[in-house]
Amino acid sequence: MRRLFRLAALILPLTLAMPVQAAGFDSVSRLTDKGFHLSAEARLLDDDSVLAAIEPERQLSPASVSKSYLAAAALDRWGPQHRFTTRLVSEARPDAEGVLHGDLILDGGGEPALTTEDLWRLVQRLYQAGVREVSGRLLVSQWRFGPVECITTDRCEARERTRHAYSALLSSAGVNYGNWCVNVAPAEVPGEPANVTGCDSQAAILAIDNRVVTRPDNSGTQISAERVTRDGRDVMLLSGQISTNAHPRDIYRASSDPADQMALTLLAMLDQSGITVTGGADTTQASPPPAAATLAAVDGKPLQELLLRAMHYSNNYMADMLTLNLVETPRADLRSGGAAIEAFVAGIPDHGPVTLLSGSGLTPENRTSARGANALLDSLYHRPSLFPSFAATLQSPANGVMRFIRRGSDTFQRHVMLKTGTLNQPVTVRAVSGYFRTASGRWGAFSVLVNGTGSTPYLSWPEVLDPLALDLEQMIDNH
Repeated sequence: MRRLFRLAALILPLTLAMPVQAAGFDSVSRLTDKGFHLSAEARLLDDDSVLAAIEPERQLSPASVSKSYLAAAALDRWGPQHRFTTRLVSEARPDAEGVLHGDLILDGGGEPALTTEDLWRLVQRLYQAGVREVSGRLLVSQWRFGPVECITTDRCEARERTRHAYSALLSSAGVNYGNWCVNVAPAEVPGEPANVTGCDSQAAILAIDNRVVTRPDNSGTQISAERVTRDGRDVMLLSGQISTNAHPRDIYRASSDPADQMALTLLAMLDQSGITVTGGADTTQASPPPAAATLAAVDGKPLQELLLRAMHYSNNYMADMLTLNLVETPRADLRSGGAAIEAFVAGIPDHGPVTLLSGSGLTPENRTSARGANALLDSLYHRPSLFPSFAATLQSPANGVMRFIRRGSDTFQRHVMLKTGTLNQPVTVRAVSGYFRTASGRWGAFSVLVNGTGSTPYLSWPEVLDPLALDLEQMIDNH
């Protein structure tokens, strides 16, 4: 009897504790009945008390919640005000006639948000430096990283063809998020081909196969776009229709080679600015010669603004560009970038294991746990110099740019800030992680990772966000 009593004494605290934790995720826990794997935890950050948990240490795919790890590591490495610099350099100097007798080199600085507007400013500064002609070549140097090995299906396929913008390939000398842009506008007369031009230059940079037909007013607009590579050149294939009274549409598709895209774009801009390049344009993986001096430079946006865009729009190109920048040696790849983030995470107390093959979360092999994700959030919460910039990268459901998160009660929408993660292949992933403020003003962290299997049904976001909103609302109101 005594042995049975002691056994009961050991079991009783566990059986009492389990309903308390499960009660916090009563609604979310029902996803397990459908065969989904869950790792979930919610805790208060002032006393580290756990409000709810479902297998909190279980290792699951976080999808784009991986970007929270990248954001934290980047802020830790560089600080919120860091800027990446793109330079035009040369061993030569312009002579009295403005001729640069040598090669002009674009030193790609790994800026994740470099756009044609930045290139125009860079070219203008080169013009102000007195350059009117380059007797050599325009060389685009991607010595830091690029071309980067593709390790996801979409990016590998994008080397030949793509119907997407998110599958952009990576280079430290990329521009416009690794995407070509074309503008489609209606012709004046129905039956005529639509007017299609490049977004970034008066000169034709990208080959266009235009099969979009103009239809009468209010006929509807449906445009199909695919970027393919033919004989080593990118071509935008367009088909469909556009109404005569429709607004022009900008269409983005990933390029097959971001450094080559940079070379063609910059060469066209130099020409339009009155700077002739005699030797044409090419790309290189060699770093600029030590004797090369800066002729023009442009700084990118502060890191805190880059992270806000990368996180709010879940921009995979920006996230993985920043991941590659974390690698201090040339010729970086995503695995070494992921290892740099893992090294940062190793310094977070009580985090536990983490596997990151990318900072974007496109790699389905990424793994963490709800407890680990909360440990990350907790560590940033206790760093006053970084926390404001980090918290700003998360979205409030009430005001976030992603409308699908605008669910649940007013309490959920206005007391929570979060990052979501989505994958549909090889299995369904729906992940959410972020902070909440309780009714009394206390800070909490929560993470919910939901992974499917080959036999589980499709899982929509409402099936995750609606029960999560109910559970978090109770925690917020009760504390």
